[in-house]
Amino acid sequence: MPDIAIILAGFAVGLIVGLTGVGGGSLMTPILIFFFGVKPYLAVGTDLLFAAFTKMGGTVSLARQKLVPWRVVGQLSAGSLPAAVATLWVLRQLGPASATVQSLMTNTLGVALLLTAAAMLYKAARGKQMTRHVADSAALQRATRARHWSLPVLFGALIGTLVTLTSVGAGAIGVSVLLLLFPLLPLPRIVAADIAYAVPLTLVAGLGHASLGSVDWPLLAKLLAGSLPGIWLGTRLMRHTPERVVRSALSVLLAYAGLKLIAL
Repeated sequence: MPDIAIILAGFAVGLIVGLTGVGGGSLMTPILIFFFGVKPYLAVGTDLLFAAFTKMGGTVSLARQKLVPWRVVGQLSAGSLPAAVATLWVLRQLGPASATVQSLMTNTLGVALLLTAAAMLYKAARGKQMTRHVADSAALQRATRARHWSLPVLFGALIGTLVTLTSVGAGAIGVSVLLLLFPLLPLPRIVAADIAYAVPLTLVAGLGHASLGSVDWPLLAKLLAGSLPGIWLGTRLMRHTPERVVRSALSVLLAYAGLKLIAL
């Protein structure tokens, strides 16, 4: 695998994650499988740690801009982290490289990509209706209050399971869930929450996969060499970049990748 191609792929995905909150697993895992010939279980495990460190860099940038709604991050993490641990336990019992798990990962990944594509189209269609600012701290408090306290925990658990199994779901699906649960939250804070809560989730899931031998460490280092500058730039441009065209194009690409994985 040419090193420069891997670094450029990491940069491109990092930039898209920073701009839209989407693109970690939903883009990188298919890229690793189709373009670089990585086995599905290694692609998922490597991508989880790639997402963890990439989004960690993005979270630092967003936190400095005071955009991260930490209350929302905590609610989602309360469901996603236990679900990730439970899914890792199941994978350990079955063996990540077994034919059954490989088939399950490939098919679930395909379905997850199709769901992500649909979520991104929904988000693109709703884009102009979303507010980008809140008037004051009281309004922000109201905006970070879910319709019911249990909903973020339950949706977090669902996403935690999906992310641990496929590395996909924390991006576009997470953004769509946040839009439904916190409709008053401004778009930059939705993206910031999505990036921030994915950090502990992908870190726990990624380290779990590493303990199963499902991480390609040299490949991870090359991807991060590109993605960390990419996500830093993306988070800086997020407030000034129209995202409807980008999301629409990505949704078509992800739908194609999802159908191709299901057909394998």
